[in-house]
Amino acid sequence: MTAKQHLTRFSAIVLPLAAVVGMSSAAQADEWTPTRNIEFIAPANPGGGWDTLVRTTSRVIQEEGLAERSFGAINVPGGGGAVAWAQIARDSGNPHKLFATSPPLILVPLAGASRYDHTDFTPIARLITDYSIVLVRNDSPYEDLPSLIEAMEQNPQLSVGGGSAPGSMDHISMAGLAAAAGLNASDVNYIPFSGGGEAMTSLMGGHVEAVITGAGEASGQLGENSQIRALGVSSPERLGGALAEVPTYQEQDIDYTFDIWRGVMGTPDMPAEAVAYYEDLFSQMLETDGWQQARDQLGWIDAYQDSEEFGAFLDEQKEQFSTILGDLGLLGE
Repeated sequence: MTAKQHLTRFSAIVLPLAAVVGMSSAAQADEWTPTRNIEFIAPANPGGGWDTLVRTTSRVIQEEGLAERSFGAINVPGGGGAVAWAQIARDSGNPHKLFATSPPLILVPLAGASRYDHTDFTPIARLITDYSIVLVRNDSPYEDLPSLIEAMEQNPQLSVGGGSAPGSMDHISMAGLAAAAGLNASDVNYIPFSGGGEAMTSLMGGHVEAVITGAGEASGQLGENSQIRALGVSSPERLGGALAEVPTYQEQDIDYTFDIWRGVMGTPDMPAEAVAYYEDLFSQMLETDGWQQARDQLGWIDAYQDSEEFGAFLDEQKEQFSTILGDLGLLGE
């Protein structure tokens, strides 16, 4: 073989290798990872559904060693989520800030109580489905849902608290339950609180007669020595864990179910590389033993969607909730 042939053969080998190395370098450049700790915001006080999701996912990610940076839970209450959304909206492009989300991100803006809605933020992933649960104090005269509904019919001023703003998730859930039971949905005396934890504290203090909140966040409050009792849950079938003895609405002849999806959103215009990182992270988290144990204890059901699927789902939810709020006369201008 001549020197020229050797050189030609060597060049033929080196050039493809260089191309492979170049491709590898480009791929590595596209793989984003956090350079500082993540701010993970719950847009309400401690103890509610957003707070429970943030703290549970943060703990599992840390315990399972899924991320090199920590996820710090931060509570930003007010306006049924609107205060936190306004702050996050001003931090466009920040890849180190996430927040927990659920139907209020759509319902509160539709009711005219926030200028920001889901289209102003970056969908990351839908994670779970939760359900509504109706709670009363242990010394309450109401032993089941029909007795509470009957009392609401006789006394329209009977107060039912919830952890979200008027026209938002807990209100809509309670209004739908009342309508399914034969009451006028708009007559429900709904009292809003900044998170399910605050609503349950108000219930135990005797400030409201009943509370509707997320089943997952209520599960830790129920038990033999609890000060509260559950009258019913909005799931199509009974849940497990601490909620296994709680009857569904349908078991009590009220043909109504209500799903509470929960997920994670990012700042406006979050870089695509960061979105891909978080999608993969949360997808991995759902497969861990630590997550599955926590999920079952809280009565949650996995309902993962990636960023694109979640975004399309949110658009569909906006259409559905627009109709519901319109029927209740709660659609904002």
